[in-house]
Amino acid sequence: QVRLAESGGGSVQAGGSLRLSCTASGSTYSSLCMAWFRQGAGIEREGVASLCTGDGTTYYADSVKGRFTASQDNAKTTVYLQMNDLRPEDTAMYYCAAGPPQYGVSLTQARYNYWGQGTQVTVSS
Repeated sequence: QVRLAESGGGSVQAGGSLRLSCTASGSTYSSLCMAWFRQGAGIEREGVASLCTGDGTTYYADSVKGRFTASQDNAKTTVYLQMNDLRPEDTAMYYCAAGPPQYGVSLTQARYNYWGQGTQVTVSS
């Protein structure tokens, strides 16, 4: 059973930056593919970034390309989402998700078996 612990949310003004962290524990897989999803008020959950810890491959939604960067630590147990140039429309609950490595990066929710509790990001104009 993979457990995910997120941190790093908060409130910033437009143009500001935040870094989210997601630490995975309890995994028996050789590596994981992980992703960040977000859900704003009245909006369906959407994927924003994915990273596979085995080879470091990343994939981003068009809405965040050039602003958000996914990375991992040397132990490959924590993934980060560096969010720059934040906009009010980035306001949402951000969730970390993880799944087995064989399917590669993806922003499809069904791809992921394990989910964190979420961390709130609020961007004011």
